[in-house]
Amino acid sequence: MTPQGTSLIGQQAITGDQATIRAIDPATGEALAPEYPGLDRSAVAQACQLAEDAFATYRESSLDDRAAFLEAIATEIEALGDALIERAMAETGLPRARLEGERGRTCGQLRLFASVVRAGEWLDVRIDPALPEREPMPRVDLRQRHVALGPVAVFGASNFPLAFSVAGGDTASALAAGCPVVVKAHSAHPGTSELVGRAVQAAVAQCGLPEGVFSVLFGSGKEIGQALVANPHIQAVGFTGSRGGGLALMATAQNRPQPIPVYAEMSSINPVFLLPEALQARGEAIAEAFIGSLNMGAGQFCTNPGLVIAVKGEALDAFLAAAGEAVKDSAAQTMLTPGIHGAYQDGVGALAANSKVREIARGPAGKGPHQCQSALFATRGADFLADEALQAEVFGASGLVVECADAEEMQRVAAALEGQLTATLQMDDGDLEAARTLLPVLERKAGRVLANGWPTGVEVCHAMVHGGPFPATSDSRTTSVGSAAIFRFLRPVCYQNLPQGLLPEALQDNNPLDVSRLVDGKRE
Repeated sequence: MTPQGTSLIGQQAITGDQATIRAIDPATGEALAPEYPGLDRSAVAQACQLAEDAFATYRESSLDDRAAFLEAIATEIEALGDALIERAMAETGLPRARLEGERGRTCGQLRLFASVVRAGEWLDVRIDPALPEREPMPRVDLRQRHVALGPVAVFGASNFPLAFSVAGGDTASALAAGCPVVVKAHSAHPGTSELVGRAVQAAVAQCGLPEGVFSVLFGSGKEIGQALVANPHIQAVGFTGSRGGGLALMATAQNRPQPIPVYAEMSSINPVFLLPEALQARGEAIAEAFIGSLNMGAGQFCTNPGLVIAVKGEALDAFLAAAGEAVKDSAAQTMLTPGIHGAYQDGVGALAANSKVREIARGPAGKGPHQCQSALFATRGADFLADEALQAEVFGASGLVVECADAEEMQRVAAALEGQLTATLQMDDGDLEAARTLLPVLERKAGRVLANGWPTGVEVCHAMVHGGPFPATSDSRTTSVGSAAIFRFLRPVCYQNLPQGLLPEALQDNNPLDVSRLVDGKRE
């Protein structure tokens, strides 16, 4: 299968008539065929109407049928074979091994959600039977389940062309919840997006579902995305991208006659705290591991560790020396898009121009276009606390080390941080008390707290939290990775005194779905 340059609205392939999108091979700077003419607002309205038309049927599809659909999507993506990997390589500059691993993750999370759907625990069934003899007042029969919100708009991410894109985690969790999905594909990898979109489209047809269960749209600029969020049929939004982009969508969503939730993952610098015993005992090894994580994928991960915080002294000096040498040995890597490369250069330039920041090391310059030259900087704790600009995310392999005067200043730096996806403690046994002091602060700042690891690499499983307080995400109560992501697209409904014949299957006395239920406060 080769890309055709079309949007996919239901089972149709639609060629737009607006400004065109062309993917750029970031390794060469060459434009890739085909062109993708953008859609207009009427096409957005058509996709959203189809999604609304599909919702009533799809939201009440059986658990087995919905799970089988998710599994069919995974199978169809795998059937694309090497054509998908080669196209993604050309559009992103990412190596084959990375993209093959990302395809595996994408299909794995679809199958994870299939197992979640079949288990039915996400329905969160609660039954409080009637107590007509209760004094002083009887209790009526009350039963609760979760239902799908409605059609969901998903925005593909630039840095994960598969796992956070057309059939990524937002799409998988929304479909698992029973919500039709309309995807706004990212303009950086349109061919990859179309191929995956066709795989989802094929799975919809194969499973006999209403065609409006899935669409994928292309459009340059902000008009299509804003029109999608503003459409009255859309009931929630999943977004991974910049803070500015997320805030713009949130504003549109809140200004609708009926405001809707936007689950936006936006900005995080993922602080790493080097505690004294660990820094003294193994500072050089930590430095090498830190630079390895910093450089992974040219630093284009939302969990990239961009900030290191430690108490100044000889041990920190040794860490900086070792980290600097590792940076100097770091080969330049191609970044995902010309725009991302330009923003990275601007961010590094702002740090280099700050009089309160000193450069520790730069990696060798690349020979090709759009290459990331790794960078490491340092600043004093007092200067970090005085300058909010030093908390700005630099998307790419750039790190800032904050040298604190003492443990108390380290605590103040932690308290001053914005919301983060992750916070890491590098610690040894002797650092337990210092870690215990920091932990309550970090719990308030981050969605995932790590000890003696690195935040890059997000396991897709039941316990994972990929979220955090603003600006890491727009809603700190949720996660975009892991089985709990399904709850973003559900809401509870209570049924009072309904006869058995009207109750959804999950709430009927004989429990035909055989799902776990909380009955009169006891788990059954």
